[in-house]
Formats: sequence, structure tokens, C-alpha cells
Amino acid sequence: MNTEKPNNVSSLEEAKGRFKWKRFLAKKWFFPAVYMIAAALIISFAWWYQGLQTQKVNKSIKEGDTIFPVETPTKSPIDEMILPVNKESQAEKTITFYDEASSTKEREASIVKYANSYWPHAGIDFARKDGQSFDVLATLDGKVIRVEKNPIVGTQIEIQHNHGMVTVYQSLADVKVKEGQKVKKGDVIAKAGRNQFEISAGNHLHFELRKGKQSVNPEPYLKSVH
Repeated sequence: MNTEKPNNVSSLEEAKGRFKWKRFLAKKWFFPAVYMIAAALIISFAWWYQGLQTQKVNKSIKEGDTIFPVETPTKSPIDEMILPVNKESQAEKTITFYDEASSTKEREASIVKYANSYWPHAGIDFARKDGQSFDVLATLDGKVIRVEKNPIVGTQIEIQHNHGMVTVYQSLADVKVKEGQKVKKGDVIAKAGRNQFEISAGNHLHFELRKGKQSVNPEPYLKSVH
């Protein structure tokens, strides 16, 4: 005896099932609900994966990986520059560096007249009120690269330092160093003298700071300027 249902009954049941499924898909809330469920699953997976990676990193650190600290930049030696004169010398600043950003009054005070021409002052001058000479100091550790007598600026010394910096000392007397000699910050290298360029200044020190043969304002680098 054949117990199977007739083919026409089976086809009818399948048709009813497809019809119900189409009606279900036609509901307005169906696809938004699917999207929300999918989004929730994706976010959950992302959080799980991130937590897994964090655990791996923490585990690797605990197992002995070396963690290198961030290096703090060392202070530039140029920031440790001292005055080219000591307090005992009683020398004071008399003329400053000519700065275009300064006031008109300050710029006028930083101009030197020589040979019927006016020249912007390229450094800082130091002198005593009584006109006496005084010791001149190296402002930084370095190497003496020039010692010479110049008919205009007088005897001068140049000392080379790190970072491409060169300090220049002009209008000197009684020089105590020679070319090629290494000096320490604070060493006495000469005494203040006279020159033709600033003849009215008498005994004085003209101090410059150069970088790449260009004079720069030394005041921001000096620890204390009188």
C-alpha cells in the first residue's frame, strides 16, 4: 500500500510556505532589524578582537621585552654660555647688538660711526666706568681658531664651539692664548684694550656670537647681562 502523499498536495504545501516567507520579508521592520543585529555582531567582534590584541601586547611585555624610555633632549651647551666678564671686573654693558625689531631709540644707540659712515653694532660692548682694563673670559669650552691683530678692530680672538657657534672677542690686550689651544669656560684669554673702530670707547671688550659667519644677538644666550 502506498502511504506517500500525492504530488499535488506536496506542491500546495510548498507554495503556502513560500507565500508565508514572502509576507514575512515584506514587513517594514524586517530589514532594519537585520541591519541592527548585524551591526551589533560586528561591534561585538571588534571589541573582542581589540581586547585580544591588548592581552597579547601585555603578555609580551610581561615576558621580558625591553621597553626603551623616550630620551629627553640634552641641554645644548650654547645654553650654558656665561658672560665674557666676571662680576669682580666691574665691567658693564655699554652698547648692545643692533636689532631691527628693537625700538627706534634702541637702534640708534646701537650704531657706531666710523670713517664718516654709520655701522650697525654686531655684538655687545663691555667697559668699566673708570676706563680701566679688565679680564676677558671664554664664554664656553672650545678651541681657539684665530688670534690676530687687526688695524681696525684691534687684537681679536675667535673660539669655535659646538653647534657651529663661534665667539669673537675684539679690542684686546695682553692675549693669553694661541691658535689651536683648547680653553674652558671661564678661562682668562686676554684683557680689554682699545681699537680704531670704537676709539671713543677707550678700554673695552667687543663681544660677538656668530653662526655660519653671521653675527647673531648674543644676549638671549648669556646667563646674565649687566
